[in-house]
Amino acid sequence: MSYNLYKKVSFDISGIVTKTYSTSFSLAIKVFDRETKEAITSVYGFVRLADEIADSFHGFDKKELMNEIRNDVLKAQKNNISLNPIIHSFHLTAEMYKIPSAFINDFLDSMEMDLTNDHYEGSEYDKYVYGSAEVVGLMCLKIFCNNDEKLFEKLSDSARALGSAFQKVNFLRDIKSDMRERGRIYLRNAGDKDMVNDYNKAILEQEIEEEFKTALSGIKQLPYNAKLGVYSAYLYYLLLFRKIRKMKIDKLMSKRVRISNFTKLGVLITSVIRHKLTRVFE
Repeated sequence: MSYNLYKKVSFDISGIVTKTYSTSFSLAIKVFDRETKEAITSVYGFVRLADEIADSFHGFDKKELMNEIRNDVLKAQKNNISLNPIIHSFHLTAEMYKIPSAFINDFLDSMEMDLTNDHYEGSEYDKYVYGSAEVVGLMCLKIFCNNDEKLFEKLSDSARALGSAFQKVNFLRDIKSDMRERGRIYLRNAGDKDMVNDYNKAILEQEIEEEFKTALSGIKQLPYNAKLGVYSAYLYYLLLFRKIRKMKIDKLMSKRVRISNFTKLGVLITSVIRHKLTRVFE
C-alpha cells in the first residue's frame, strides 16, 4: 500500500460525502475536470464535517469535536498529512491552491458561534455569514483561479456575494428545522419567534436578490472550465429562491421547499446549452 493510494482514498471519501449530502451540488460539479472536482469536493467534505457537528451531533461534546477539527487542521499543516481522510484531502487542496489559514479559521469560528448562539444581530450577523458562507465562496474561487491572484482579487466580491446568497436561501429553506430542531433563527435581527414574519423575510430576500446580481457578474468572468459548474449551481439556487419568495413565512414553517431531481437535471442541461452557445457569458 502506498501513500498515493491513501491520497486517492481521501479524495474519494470527500467525494462520497458530497454525493451523499447534496444531490444538487453533486450534479453541478459533474461538469468540472477531475482535478477541479476533487478539490471542490474536498472543500465541501471539510465544510460539511464541521457543519454536521454544529447541526446534528447531538448528545456529543460539540465543542470538543470542533476543537478536534481545528487541531487536526493544524497538525496537517505541520506534518503535511492527516489520518482523517477528509481533513487530509482538504489540506492538500488548501496547499495546492494557497487557501489562507485565515479563511479556514473564520469558517470554524462561525461554526463555533452556532454552538452557543440562537440568533444573530447587526455586525454579529454579518460576521457569521462571512465565516460560514462567504469564505467558502472564496475557497472555491481560489481553486477556480488556480493561483491567478489578480483574477482572484478581481472576483472576490462576487464570490463572497454568491456564498452569502446561497447561505441565505438555505436560511429560508431550512427555517422550520432550524427553529424547531436546533432552536436557531437566521433572519436578520429576529431575536425571537414573533419577529419571524413576512416583513423580515422580505428584508432578507432583498439582500439575496442584490447578491445574486453581484454574483452573476463574477460568474461571467470565471475561467471557462469553471463557469458551467458555478452557473449551474447559481441557476439551481435562483430557482429555489424564486419558489421560496412566492411563499408566506407560515407556509415555509409547514414544509421544506424542494426542487425535484428532474428539475435539477433540467437546470444542468440548460446551463450546458447556454454555456455552449456562450449567450449568457457575452
